Amino acid sequence: MVFDDGLLDDEDALRPADADLRHLAEAGSRVRREAVSSAEPLEVAVARLIDAPPRAVVAAGPDSRLLRAVLEPVCPVPFVAWPNPGLPGWAGALDLVVVLAPDGTDPATAAGVAEAVRRGCPLVVASPEDSLVARHVPGRHSTLLPTVTGDQLATAVVMLELLDRVGLGPDTDPDVVASALDEVAISCSPFRDLAVNPAKLLASGIAETSPVLWGGTVLAARAARRVAESLRRASGRAALAADAEHLLPVLAAARPADVFADPFADEVADPRPSLVILDDGALEPVVIETRDRLREQADANGVRIETVTTGADGAVARYASLLATGQFAARYLQVGLSEPS
Repeated sequence: MVFDDGLLDDEDALRPADADLRHLAEAGSRVRREAVSSAEPLEVAVARLIDAPPRAVVAAGPDSRLLRAVLEPVCPVPFVAWPNPGLPGWAGALDLVVVLAPDGTDPATAAGVAEAVRRGCPLVVASPEDSLVARHVPGRHSTLLPTVTGDQLATAVVMLELLDRVGLGPDTDPDVVASALDEVAISCSPFRDLAVNPAKLLASGIAETSPVLWGGTVLAARAARRVAESLRRASGRAALAADAEHLLPVLAAARPADVFADPFADEVADPRPSLVILDDGALEPVVIETRDRLREQADANGVRIETVTTGADGAVARYASLLATGQFAARYLQVGLSEPS
């Protein structure tokens, strides 16, 4: 399939994508809804935990990896992400267990929650109030943060606000995260044309390539992996997110560009890579140095470079902004690769 960037500003071509684009645009609203839904029980949990710092924090369940990306660099006590069933053998009454269960239907997660209650662990679970997981929460040291949207990021923001307020996580204000997502929704709106729309520009820039994505911080790297997943689903083509040492050989092996190639007449070999940098504004010397190495290698081999940036305030808001921009771009890529009706 050949990418047609004219479809990105075509109302008829965009119409089948309306539901997906609308869902992406409502991400900020979902964060606000979760913050309101969980406000009262969150205050109860803060009051219970504020004067009793845990020995360790265990993030249990398959959705724990996002918490790990946020908390590992800053949590003042030992932190363990435990995506496996149950809990670590050492977890007990001195250890805080937190669980994200956006849909609340996973039996293994419910079993882990029941085990935390049985061991007497301080427990906070973010899950729908009438879900399978929620039914295992009641206990002397347990708190349920009732969620309503089924959105993983919005559910995580609720939990991260709690951890921030008890001194175990980074600054996390749901309103700031929601505002960052609203800004992306405006800048990446289907009603903004290609010339001024960062998501449409990104989709157009990587359309005829195999994108390789890199983020320099833990959260930017996670955003890169999630965006790569979205690009693969949207296009059915390869998209790789990895550390710099794995991407540099890919860039170095890129075949020279053929400026005379006709994508309509010539049989095209495997597409050349493009480098997509998710830049969350990190100023650490090692991040800057690694980013420069990737850029230099890409330039040396004539590899196209696309950069996604954000001016959001706070690590979680920057992660949300990078992720949302990439997800908008993936949907626009799918539009541009579709056959015109």
